[in-house]
Amino acid sequence: MKNLNDLIVFPCKISMKNRFMLAPLTNTQSQENGCLSNDEFKWLTMRAKGGFGMTMSCASHVQEIGKGFPGQLGIFDDSHIEGLKRLSDEIKSFNSLAVAQLHHAGMRSPEDIIGEKPVCPSSDKDTNSRELSIDEVKNLRDDFISAAVRAKKSGYDGVEIHGAHGYILCQFLSSTINRREDDYGGSFKNRSRIIFEIINGIRESCGKDFLLGVRLSPERFGMDLEEIKLLCKQLINTQKIDFIDMSLWDSYKYPTQQTSEEEDLEKIMNPSLESDKKIKTLLQHFTEIDFKNVLLTVAGNIRTGKDVRNIIDSGVDFVAVGRAAILHHDFPTKVINNSSFEPSEIPVSKNHLRNEGVSDKFIEYLRFFKGFVED
Repeated sequence: MKNLNDLIVFPCKISMKNRFMLAPLTNTQSQENGCLSNDEFKWLTMRAKGGFGMTMSCASHVQEIGKGFPGQLGIFDDSHIEGLKRLSDEIKSFNSLAVAQLHHAGMRSPEDIIGEKPVCPSSDKDTNSRELSIDEVKNLRDDFISAAVRAKKSGYDGVEIHGAHGYILCQFLSSTINRREDDYGGSFKNRSRIIFEIINGIRESCGKDFLLGVRLSPERFGMDLEEIKLLCKQLINTQKIDFIDMSLWDSYKYPTQQTSEEEDLEKIMNPSLESDKKIKTLLQHFTEIDFKNVLLTVAGNIRTGKDVRNIIDSGVDFVAVGRAAILHHDFPTKVINNSSFEPSEIPVSKNHLRNEGVSDKFIEYLRFFKGFVED
């Protein structure tokens, strides 16, 4: 049985003091120009102080046009470095790894926030998005790499590339959203090309001792489970990444059944055929992969001490905690000391959240989730 307080070591040789990562959570607390606010500084550093082995900042956009929500922390300009350096220094003072999540919302960038049409691998009428030119695709790639360099200059231990949840790199992976006919569209190799180019560029620019992870999600936004599993294997085989962060929405759920006409016909002709997707949870589809020396973390419905224990025992190296980290800044310490710990039941009061370092802006955002904050 793995100890939750184990020191774990990544391929780049950086170590983490335990098996708890703060999930990158949208919080709308920073300044509109992307600079760090005192509210976001307090929110993140309280989690580092509370025992998280890795404190990951949420979705820092690598281009101004890639902004996905109000009050988003930026990393697209050198003017951000001063605040990010202050943040990383404080996080690391608590022996927590400081990691920036590199993000671009793509077609999910609200037009009223960015002041122009959002961009996408291919034009999209529903979001009024325009297609990126080939030069803009290469600029996007280079801006992800530049943001990683900026993170290193800011004192971060590493970065996570956000390739999940329908944001721009996920849009490139999607066969339904990405309808390009050049080197970045069509085949799965082409649709995933930009991710590998970003990884190669970050490794070349930031060195082998810089922590590098990739976040993926296996469903929604045109994601194909088997393609994402293949992508994981290919990422592992590059020997250039340190961890994969699988965002499952719910770590206990089974895959959504999305079958083709041919598969439906095969089931009719052979009633005894049981779909592999049906008998394995989403988590099992990924824990059965040989990760070699690359580490695996997952996010999704990990809310209690029992959940943490179950997920770690299933073959995951460390957990990404979201909701429980909002409710308790010291969730890792509580669970390490009490394996049966259960967070406060929701809804919780505004005062409870304020005492946990959650600003009024963040509280207003949390009201979007019905039943989280008391009326």
